[in-house]
Amino acid sequence: MAMSDPLGDMLTRIRNGQMAQKASVRSPASNLRRNVLEVLQREGYIRGYVADEVIDGKSEISIELKYHNGEPVIRELRRVSKPGRRIYAGVRELPEIYNGLGIAILSTPRGVLSDSEAREAKVGGEVLCTVF
Repeated sequence: MAMSDPLGDMLTRIRNGQMAQKASVRSPASNLRRNVLEVLQREGYIRGYVADEVIDGKSEISIELKYHNGEPVIRELRRVSKPGRRIYAGVRELPEIYNGLGIAILSTPRGVLSDSEAREAKVGGEVLCTVF
């Protein structure tokens, strides 16, 4: 059966892995997933990721989760724009997550960016998810 929300699936795998105190989780690979993971790594929410590990003929990404004093660094990971309802924001309407303590990840014409990078580049786009 085809997956209707691949990005939502990856975010759920990260949430579930952190609740189970896993060191890493695996997810099927795609360009959008790699770009979102790149933003999460740049912002310090995950240790890193290894892309394009081929397992059983399918490309997968291994995501290394990050903890601080035994607690997950990511407290909240929420999908905003869903396949049934897309959410877009202009540069002036970009969400501020917990007064700037969290980030929103956006898909913009300049690529996948965090909300602060999008404000700096003066671009809006589709709000993919929020992280705190």
